[in-house]
Amino acid sequence: MKRYVVCLKYGDKYSADYVNKLHQMVDRNLTVNYEFVCFTECTKGLNKNIRVEPLPLITGVQGWWYKPMLFNPDLPLKGCLLFIDLDVVIFRNIDRLFTYEPNKFCIIRDFNRKQIKGYKKFNSSIFRLTTGQHSPVYTSFAKDPAGISKRYLGDQDWIYSCVTSGFEYWPEEWIQSYKWEMRNRAPLDRSRPRGERDFLEQGEPEILDGTSIAVFHGDPNPHVCKDPWVKKNWC
Repeated sequence: MKRYVVCLKYGDKYSADYVNKLHQMVDRNLTVNYEFVCFTECTKGLNKNIRVEPLPLITGVQGWWYKPMLFNPDLPLKGCLLFIDLDVVIFRNIDRLFTYEPNKFCIIRDFNRKQIKGYKKFNSSIFRLTTGQHSPVYTSFAKDPAGISKRYLGDQDWIYSCVTSGFEYWPEEWIQSYKWEMRNRAPLDRSRPRGERDFLEQGEPEILDGTSIAVFHGDPNPHVCKDPWVKKNWC
């Protein structure tokens, strides 16, 4: 079965540099054969070695709400898809994300897991599926994309509502929240607007032996964060 690492770039929230850096981090830390694919409506600035697939623009749909498209059984990719958000730092080998629980849909147990015992909702920063798996995530969404995107807080809540069986959570140590787990909720500079906030003080993350990926959900984004560890590894 062919393997793909897939990302999504819509609009100008993240620059082409985010896609290129993700490609570089994956290439350094994945030893199995794979193809890197970016779904986007704008190819400007992307590395020429990245396969680009057009993002079909849908009225009323923006940003992360394009993720249900990856569950389309008619997607132009046939095989095993590992989706990775752009705002991550990959710093150790990730081969096991393709070998863990083969043929099952795998996803992050949301990072509220650190605060709420037994929290079971999804975080869709990194998930893996086989083409066509859990297709109602796409087929039901395609019937009313504008309405569903208004009724649910985000794509991961929609996916959680559709996928009630036949899935596994990634082991929590493998993929960690940078700000909540690795930096243990260090205070942010609230005087700056969202999208530009960094930690009040630079620091070093606590890294577990099994962690390979740091997820930067919310603030700060990797390009804003001045922590030396981030500057060294986000490249």
